[in-house]
Amino acid sequence: MKNKHISFDERLEIEKGLKNQKSFKEIGRTINKDCTTVAKEVKAHLQFKQVGAVGRPFCDCVYRKKCEFREKGTKCNPTFCGHYKKEECPKLKKAPYVCNGCPNKASCTLGKQIYDAIYALKEYQDTLVGARQGITYNELEIKRLNEILKPLIKEKGQSIHHAYINNKNSIMCSEKEIYHLIELGVLEVRNIDLPRKVRFRTRSKKHTAHKIDPTYLEGRSYSDYLSFIKENPDTNIIEMDSVEGVKGGKVLLTIHFVNCSFMLAFLRKHNDAQSVIDIFNHLESILGLNIFKKLFVVTLTDNGSEFSNPKEIETSILTKEARTKVFYCEPAHPEQKGSCEVNHELIRRILPKGTSFDNLTQEDIVKMMSHINSYKRKKLNDCSPLQLFSLIYGKDIANKLGMIEIQPNEINLSPHLIKKR
Repeated sequence: MKNKHISFDERLEIEKGLKNQKSFKEIGRTINKDCTTVAKEVKAHLQFKQVGAVGRPFCDCVYRKKCEFREKGTKCNPTFCGHYKKEECPKLKKAPYVCNGCPNKASCTLGKQIYDAIYALKEYQDTLVGARQGITYNELEIKRLNEILKPLIKEKGQSIHHAYINNKNSIMCSEKEIYHLIELGVLEVRNIDLPRKVRFRTRSKKHTAHKIDPTYLEGRSYSDYLSFIKENPDTNIIEMDSVEGVKGGKVLLTIHFVNCSFMLAFLRKHNDAQSVIDIFNHLESILGLNIFKKLFVVTLTDNGSEFSNPKEIETSILTKEARTKVFYCEPAHPEQKGSCEVNHELIRRILPKGTSFDNLTQEDIVKMMSHINSYKRKKLNDCSPLQLFSLIYGKDIANKLGMIEIQPNEINLSPHLIKKR
């Protein structure tokens, strides 16, 4: 596997190749990189120099050779000359875009584009440093954190630790990250609101998706899932995922029944763990624990931080007994819950990527899913998921979940189904 980063030695080879008038393809073969990679590297790190030739100063005016406006014995001064007109070398507009190997370099007084390995490495390192600075939260996410933390810490005098442990499923970041955001001044809570803040030493750490329970994968990995299914081949499997609108805004939780391609979707204000737990609690309350356990035997999901508190998802809110078993796919393997991903394509017909969900209601989502679940599938022997679900579990359960059968000719899978308000 080729390394996507270019080393200093490879940059030296690029500089050497350009000086020897080699093509990008030849240079790429030398450093075992694609020619487009070499071209992008050169164009990304061009150094512009205003240097003249041997014994001749820099001048890029088109009239520099036969200037009728400059007095004899004086130098061209574009700043004060009303007749100055810049000339650019046409060779720099096409590959290799640089003057490194140009035979006229020693006599040319125009501005030059140079690829220098040391300069390119320094620019690259500065870019890496810049990419690691700042925060990874948008305005909506910061606003939500303020809504949770400001009343507790600033107005009620609670510590960050106390506020965090009682609201961690909604906060969705670590305690250290909260301190970091306060230090950066992006929250309405300030250091002066934290009497013990001076005791904590500042640390820099790359922001990653926060996991509520760091041990959530123990006994719940994809290999554990395969072993469980092998021992229980007739188990009813549910696949769970999130569908995002605009980052930081409302998001969907989708629950997909693999045996009949039936899918539920629930609108959540924020993509946090508490909202997922609340939906499972809501489903248990409207279905009853016995029916819930019959439907949700095994739940397979990805490693999203919103699913990182499996114990509360698995445990009944009323009796505290197990109500489902949660397993996780391997990272970057969406095909392991491919049935769910395929059904998302139908959602994206109605709510294309980039569409904001903020103006939608749960009634809109139920309407959308009724149309999707009434859509007949060839793989289901021309039945709809709703028909098959009702046949397996009963029409009463489908009604409790809010699904209404839509007549075939009335089904609408376009954005016009949900009118924008």
